[in-house]
Amino acid sequence: MTGEHRIVVLGAGYAGLAAARQAARARGVRVTVIDTRTELVERVRLHQLLAGQQIPRWNLREMLERKGIEFVQGRATGIDTAARQVRLEDAPPVSYDSLVYALGSVADLGGVPGVAEYAHSVATPEDVRRASDLSGRVAVVGGGSTGIETATELAEARPDLTVLLVSAEEPGAWLSEKARTHIREVLDRLGVEVHAGAKVAEVTADGLELVGGAGLAAETVLWTAGFAVPELAARSGLAVDPRGRVLVDDELRSRSHPEVYAVGDSAVMTGPEDRELRMACATALPAGKYAATALTARLAGKAPAPRRFRYVLQCVSLGRRDAVVQFVHADDAPARTVLTGRTAAWVKEQIVRTAGSAARP
Repeated sequence: MTGEHRIVVLGAGYAGLAAARQAARARGVRVTVIDTRTELVERVRLHQLLAGQQIPRWNLREMLERKGIEFVQGRATGIDTAARQVRLEDAPPVSYDSLVYALGSVADLGGVPGVAEYAHSVATPEDVRRASDLSGRVAVVGGGSTGIETATELAEARPDLTVLLVSAEEPGAWLSEKARTHIREVLDRLGVEVHAGAKVAEVTADGLELVGGAGLAAETVLWTAGFAVPELAARSGLAVDPRGRVLVDDELRSRSHPEVYAVGDSAVMTGPEDRELRMACATALPAGKYAATALTARLAGKAPAPRRFRYVLQCVSLGRRDAVVQFVHADDAPARTVLTGRTAAWVKEQIVRTAGSAARP
């Protein structure tokens, strides 16, 4: 490799920062990170922020520049793959030789009438701030990890609220029976009204209308039922799947533009038995690190080592004093071992702290 190779990382979440941190260790490269925010806020703690707790906040520019990584605050409006430039809103374009696309995901507010108009999300700090004035009945829609963590955190921290958890399936349906049973016991103990098997037909100013005609009154609706990805990759001509996620090869390079690597929620990444990897910091951090390792190996004229990935466990917090830690097989299927209670809460907190530390350069 001759000259300075410009690596631009688009997105400063778990995947993007892991990629930037790893890439900056290579010689002969200049790494730039672009993000709309000036602070790293740990996304896996946003349900705590909604419940009124203080969570860590980190200045991106200070963190990155200490490691010799340039930070550019800006909103990307397009990627000119021919000129190899990221176009920014109200700022000059940023040129790259290699690009790491790591824009993550946002709340999916489409598909159900009234969600965009009347529901709130907890997918970003901005979403949480808009939803922070809670009172009366709060309906949390979605029985996945985000929905369960949001409902239990609010019920524990805000006993003045009546919290509902509304889900088409049993909360934690993908976990083992032991884990599901514990989740339901904690929800009952915290007084959360669980409406399992309830599919939302419409969100209104007064709450929820369910398929079948029943209604649930609520002053606030928090929508956690699914995530979507930004349209930037598709608009810029990268090969994407029907959901707009970048299609990548085993080295996490774009199948249509090999100078672009894509990681995290915005990419279709596979693991053991070619199963798609789930959206999680447990996926994003190793993916970001591997993409940067593969990229810099190619720059040095070497073939990257094969990507090896396996899951070990899944964690769901149930307030500050309880949790479920589900051990899993390599393909993410639940294993027999499950931790619960205060031990699980301690393990979950250590994992969250480790994830935050791994993302910070």
